[in-house]
Amino acid sequence: MIRITVWNEGKHEQEYEDIRLVYPEGIHGCIAGFLKKEEDFIVRTATFYEKEHGLSEEVLQSTDVLIIWSHALQEEFSDAVAERVRRHVLAGMGLVALHSAHYSKILRNLLGTSMTLKWRHGDRERIWCIAPTHPIAAGLPESFELPKEEMYGEYFDIPKPDDVIFLGWFAGGEVFRSGCTFTRGLGKIFYFQPGHEEYPIYYMDPIQQIIRNAVRFCMPAAEVRRELTNKEHPPMEQEN
Repeated sequence: MIRITVWNEGKHEQEYEDIRLVYPEGIHGCIAGFLKKEEDFIVRTATFYEKEHGLSEEVLQSTDVLIIWSHALQEEFSDAVAERVRRHVLAGMGLVALHSAHYSKILRNLLGTSMTLKWRHGDRERIWCIAPTHPIAAGLPESFELPKEEMYGEYFDIPKPDDVIFLGWFAGGEVFRSGCTFTRGLGKIFYFQPGHEEYPIYYMDPIQQIIRNAVRFCMPAAEVRRELTNKEHPPMEQEN
């Protein structure tokens, strides 16, 4: 079984009715909802407003793969919690960072660059799979279209990825390295660009397939997982 924690700020869905209509259960609820359909996944959620942002030592000890989505509270995120997550990734916990989580303290601390990019509001995007044999690309078509998505464009200030799996092309002409993997310590990281809060991106089949594949790819190796689970902390339970 793969134990997954889906983390989201939870801010936009509370403050904006139009975003709440798109994600009535929150972005974290939407992602957790389709992941829970997998028999080998155990899923729970956490948000910014919980104690320790819901990412206590106990939670991280019982997490194989952490999925994060952040946007408006990047600087308000606790330095101590960001460091705690970094330690766990270095020790083998997998990390899937979505959309504007590129600028989270967690990813900046792990990757060590400014993580800056060009951006503007909504545009049509086509995602091209440029590494079709990569495990995260399994079951994906050569390309697929997002009718509207926030434009992220190059130059994207990231260290050299292990792999660039997806390339985004926008109707305005910009391109972006939309799906990249990195290794830090014993942990695997996948960054995936689509997912602006105003658009129903996470309901799309190809997006869900990519996230499922990424979870399995970032799952710690068996020996690393044993080290993480042989701690004196309670086992993770599936949320209802």
